[in-house]
Amino acid sequence: MRVGLLGGSFNPVHEGHIQLACRALRQLELDQVWFLVSPGNPLKPVAGMAPLSQRLALVWQRIRGVRGRRLLATDIESRIGTRYTVDTLRRLKQLFPHVHFVWLMGADGLAQMGRWRRWQDIVRMVPLAILPRPGYNPAALHGQIARRLARWRRPARQAGILATCRPPAWVFLPAPQNAISATQIRALQAGSGRRRE
Repeated sequence: MRVGLLGGSFNPVHEGHIQLACRALRQLELDQVWFLVSPGNPLKPVAGMAPLSQRLALVWQRIRGVRGRRLLATDIESRIGTRYTVDTLRRLKQLFPHVHFVWLMGADGLAQMGRWRRWQDIVRMVPLAILPRPGYNPAALHGQIARRLARWRRPARQAGILATCRPPAWVFLPAPQNAISATQIRALQAGSGRRRE
């Protein structure tokens, strides 16, 4: 079984997340994509973060009926007591030893990956699939992490075999770009709330 892992706060989930998951299903030839709804991102402020139960419920609501049962939402990080991606991946590989996992993220994630705890261990555990994000692509593809991983980059035409590649392995998937962000959505929601008062 091939599973894409899309981790994040999803505060809130939006169309860009859904598009990324659906594109990954097709191009990487995955069986499922799991939305790993984080109990709390160590790199993001706690202020303004909706409760985990609310964020998880909204993801389930948004993915209901999209691609059958191939998109799933889970709070497994909260259940297994992990907070960092490296620990989550290690535990998932123990729990599901026969699943081929691929870590999915936007170019913004690759550009910031040097700040992640033990990112070198992450790239040795699972292949990475990077999708474009407006404003981040050059920084991601020419940044420190991409340069250090350059020899393990696969061409996009090999995306269908990425899940079974021995890590480190990664691919940059060309895709239509969606500029929407959870930060913008929260700002718009806050602005409309003030106007109603």
